[in-house]
Amino acid sequence: MNARASSANKPSLVVIGNGMAGMRTVEELLKLAPELYDITVFGAEPHGNYNRILLSPLLAGDKNMDDIMLNPREWYVQNGITLHAGDPVVSIDRHRRLVRSRAGVEIRYDRLLLATGSKPFIIPVPGHQLPGVIAFRDIQDVETMLTAARNHRHAVVIGGGLLGLEAANGLLRQGMDVTVVHVMDSLMERQLDKSAALLLKKALEQKGLRFLLNAQTAEIVGDTQVTAVRFKDGSQIPADLIVMTAGVRPNIDLAQQAGLHCERAIVVDDTLQTYDPRIYAVGECVQHRMATFGLVAPIWDQARVCGAHLAGAGHRRYVQQATATKLKVTGVDLYSAGDFIGGEGSEDLVLRDPRRGIYKRLVINGPHIVGAVLYGDVKDGPWYFELIQTKADISGLRSQLLFGKALCAEAA
Repeated sequence: MNARASSANKPSLVVIGNGMAGMRTVEELLKLAPELYDITVFGAEPHGNYNRILLSPLLAGDKNMDDIMLNPREWYVQNGITLHAGDPVVSIDRHRRLVRSRAGVEIRYDRLLLATGSKPFIIPVPGHQLPGVIAFRDIQDVETMLTAARNHRHAVVIGGGLLGLEAANGLLRQGMDVTVVHVMDSLMERQLDKSAALLLKKALEQKGLRFLLNAQTAEIVGDTQVTAVRFKDGSQIPADLIVMTAGVRPNIDLAQQAGLHCERAIVVDDTLQTYDPRIYAVGECVQHRMATFGLVAPIWDQARVCGAHLAGAGHRRYVQQATATKLKVTGVDLYSAGDFIGGEGSEDLVLRDPRRGIYKRLVINGPHIVGAVLYGDVKDGPWYFELIQTKADISGLRSQLLFGKALCAEAA
């Protein structure tokens, strides 16, 4: 197919990736310079842009497809954007400034935005390619899980992080017997300290989930379909469905093939520009000052900066901030932010109320809060997060700090 050139008077912007990071960047660009580019978007999935964060409530039955759509197909039409949904780009020719899709569509670009996201990590144990082994990454994965819940009984979720627990809760809500297998000795170890993780485990066990911690998967058993998971100690449990939530890897294959500088991810500067000045990148596929990103807040910040630079209003710089995490499981209140591990010179303020199921831990360094873990009572989470972000001096509030914003306001 012949390459389509941009309009005579408009440069061409091609976006590879129709997910939240790429489309948020386009939205930021349109606010500042709605008529600047001819915009073409390529996406691997056959949909408009949807809120991937809401896949967990979609699985649990709390949301439907209409609820999670961010940019339906009409939005692209209204904004003059050409969308190639279900047709991912397979090659980038940087010398000719040309992208080529799987279906053979070729488009020239003046600016290129890479928003290729990440790929789920499937643990490469024997049997990992059997039917019934899936990730939890997109709408198709949710549909596969819902079908399994209608026809099968035993689900195993490998990975006890945020995503794994949300998947397990959704499958439990759909009527399956669910076991969460985790290689570490506590759940959500990247977001929670061990005290909060233990409270969380007990609450989820009361809902009906089972947990195997310190468990190393050795093999997925089955001939034509998954039947069990076997562990390194020789034990095994039955499984009709296995959901792998053991982490993600930045999706950088296309960038590497094009010769862009990549390390763990596509390396970008403070303007989200790659080593090729015509090519920008945002979201889970990027590496900025050695860090990679999986939460939505930093990606929204990247989109604002990148959108401004694409619009020619390039005064902004991306600055990494502390991030906060909430668990989307009905009836479980959990919030963590910042550096909850602490280090040399840091102190912990801890409140435990086992009867009410409340646990709070604030990590203090000098006159500042640097991290917070809240379980059971999370209403002050955003306030603590604001104190972390603004590096507020909390010296005068220290004795009331654990009791929340309202009491601190009275004391002040």
